[in-house]
Amino acid sequence: MASPILPPTVATLTSCRSIPVASERLACFDRTAQALETALSSGELLVVDRTQATAARRQAFGSTTAPADILQPPRAEDRIDSIETTLSRATQSGDNRWTFVMADGSIWTQTDTDRVRIVNRAGETVRIRRGALGSYLLVVGRSGVVRVRRQ
Repeated sequence: MASPILPPTVATLTSCRSIPVASERLACFDRTAQALETALSSGELLVVDRTQATAARRQAFGSTTAPADILQPPRAEDRIDSIETTLSRATQSGDNRWTFVMADGSIWTQTDTDRVRIVNRAGETVRIRRGALGSYLLVVGRSGVVRVRRQ
């Protein structure tokens, strides 16, 4: 795996380890730790651990811009291919397409015109998974599959 590109402050911190004289090494660590603290408190530097990145990817699942992927593309083992949530409500428009509002606030709209019957009850389990060619497939309870896109 390729080494990540480090922000300058972090690169400086890691380079402090190579200073052979203990007092100079400590001074380097102290100086760089202060610069790191300043960068973090000012918002110039952001630190995100894997748990936070996974939570951001899950929250952005199906969105056209996934904020966590802008910071660093996910590794294959971090990719989210499906989510499970619960239904808050579903409504059907005049053209018989469904709009689903999830408990997490995400909104998904049916993209095809296939008729499907769903259990339209708040709290019903919903599973959304990646389909072919960037599409998403949604199942409410034991209903049929609905092609959807996130709003």
